[in-house]
Amino acid sequence: MKVILFGATGMVGQGVLRECLLDPGVDSVLAVGRSTTGQRHAKLREVLHENFFDFSALESELTGYDATFFCLGVSSLGMSEERYRRLTYDITLAAARTLARLNPNMVFTYVSGRGTDSTEHGQLMWARVKGKTENDLLKLPFKAAYMFRPAGIQPLHGIRSKTGWVQALYVGAAPLLSLLNRVAPQFMTTTEQVGRAMIKVVREGYRKPVLESEDINRL
Repeated sequence: MKVILFGATGMVGQGVLRECLLDPGVDSVLAVGRSTTGQRHAKLREVLHENFFDFSALESELTGYDATFFCLGVSSLGMSEERYRRLTYDITLAAARTLARLNPNMVFTYVSGRGTDSTEHGQLMWARVKGKTENDLLKLPFKAAYMFRPAGIQPLHGIRSKTGWVQALYVGAAPLLSLLNRVAPQFMTTTEQVGRAMIKVVREGYRKPVLESEDINRL
């Protein structure tokens, strides 16, 4: 399996990258980002790219892959809907449309979030934008596309959030998060489980295109 990973420096992306590098069935990982991961591994190749609204200059680099794990995301706090849509919908679809054209047999996996609004008409701005993003991804001519909607995600194996106060919260709440993952899988998963589940849906598929936390943990 040859994989493209977007968002490899974020918390979720770090976890997905770790599982890809550990999995003997993943032959190579191309990490596309604005900054490097700082990691060195025989499977890993990194491409730095500034304009995430236009991937035409990278087309030769993005051909011949089996899967994309799209883990980029920003918080909607303090953002207008127009700005959030541009950084969420526009960036994701710019990448996905290019990849669907170049790799029609690709499986595309997108990290969304619990509470995403598939109707696109709910009260929560971020949920509407994520819903529109999911819906339009599912219309693209990929071999398959899966929308991952985790609720809480516990970082494991030294993975850290880039946001200081969020990382402090994770450290302080670690025992509670571990307990929730065991007793309430609908509300909590881990970076390891997300990464493993992404790899598994590429290999084996899944019975539905939208996966909640309990589906992720089951996989």
